[in-house]
Amino acid sequence: MQNSTLTTGQSKGEQLLFLTDDQLRQGIELMFFAYRCFTADPDRILENYAYGRAHHRAIHFINRRPGLTVNDLLDILGVTKQSLNRVLRQLVEDGLVDSRVGRTDRRQRNLFLTDKGQALEQELSASQRVRMRRAYSTAGPESVQGFRTVLEQMIDPDLRERILRMMETRA
Repeated sequence: MQNSTLTTGQSKGEQLLFLTDDQLRQGIELMFFAYRCFTADPDRILENYAYGRAHHRAIHFINRRPGLTVNDLLDILGVTKQSLNRVLRQLVEDGLVDSRVGRTDRRQRNLFLTDKGQALEQELSASQRVRMRRAYSTAGPESVQGFRTVLEQMIDPDLRERILRMMETRA
């Protein structure tokens, strides 16, 4: 019996370039289901606070980049100023986020999680880290790198380099 690569003359990577619409739709469906499962545990926790996913995203990025400015957070999240102000106001009033005047530019507001905010971030991300670790471990290193490459390539080209650079400065 011949190897399918020998039969077709194509490597596995070359075969992937010719995915059918049905195969692409299956991938889209898997993304929907994976996202649903990935966000389910944090969503249950957020309900206890009457928060939504916008609160989770703000908490995540403030945790990842302590001192982040409001303008930088606006840029990262790609939301309107009005929408972000509503979320930040709640987080500050509830004692999860501290908004401090910038040291070099007093017009800036630098954002930090309080101890209470850090505790909530840990609770929100714990199940997601377990899920990611389990999936990565099961899939193996080559699949992890492939998955990362797929995700990077799904980001609009005009944003990709900036986002990857931002992620590197954190790592």
